Amino acid sequence: MMKRVFLTLCALLCVAALSARQRAEFKLWPVAGKGAPERVDAKFDRDNEPFVTLYTPDRKTPAPAVVICPGGAYGGLAIGHEGHQVAEWFAARGFAAVVLKYTMPHGNYDLPRRDVQQAIEMVRANAAAWNIDPARVGVIGFSAGGHLASTAATHFTCSANRPDFAVLIYPVITMDARFTHAGSRSNLLGENPSEGLVAAFSNERRVSSATPPVFIAFSDDDNGVPPVNGTMFYDALKAAAVPGEIHIYPTGGHGWGWNETFKYKDELRGSLVRWLSEKVGE
Repeated sequence: MMKRVFLTLCALLCVAALSARQRAEFKLWPVAGKGAPERVDAKFDRDNEPFVTLYTPDRKTPAPAVVICPGGAYGGLAIGHEGHQVAEWFAARGFAAVVLKYTMPHGNYDLPRRDVQQAIEMVRANAAAWNIDPARVGVIGFSAGGHLASTAATHFTCSANRPDFAVLIYPVITMDARFTHAGSRSNLLGENPSEGLVAAFSNERRVSSATPPVFIAFSDDDNGVPPVNGTMFYDALKAAAVPGEIHIYPTGGHGWGWNETFKYKDELRGSLVRWLSEKVGE
């Protein structure tokens, strides 16, 4: 009898876990020519059609949502530990989580920006069908994906693609050659970008009073993306009177994402849960 009860409990727990991770994929630009960017550059990988993967939480009330931007230096995507693992974590906590497979720019800097804005607009346009609260749609990004998430938070063009909150994990922020990640800069802007283009995508310069609340996390020993990227953005938030929070952990290097091996994962996730409760209501 006890064995039967135990097996039943395990089955129920498995069903609950699966229900929190229901997945569906959607083309990001379902209709060519309807606002979709032109993608005819000779370097464009035609297998890299952008799409989103929606993770639906098990809840009856409308969920907050987060668009997830994995890193990869704008040359690839670390879509596992900086994408799908993150989505499962958020979905288990009642969020609708949307993993964005965005376009690699090959120097065509506008493509990723257009993709993340379209993803945010798609979430809001499908809010009723996906049981999402359109007033609580944010972004999270890692490394170069953190640059893209900070771009969403500072380059929005209307209320439909403005995120309500942003979480930046070891993000590339600036394109200033002294402090940026060189590979991300060259992949996004090309080998010899103009000063104007560098300034336009140095997102610490784009912060305004309309920028949403931001949570930032780095490791002090990050040799891939200097933590000054985070502190510059935090300083800009403070100057604009935008709520910001920054955490710099003693060790961890770069690229830990949602790996269980990150020494400070419990501190990070605990702080993030508390911050989301304060800023998003979950």
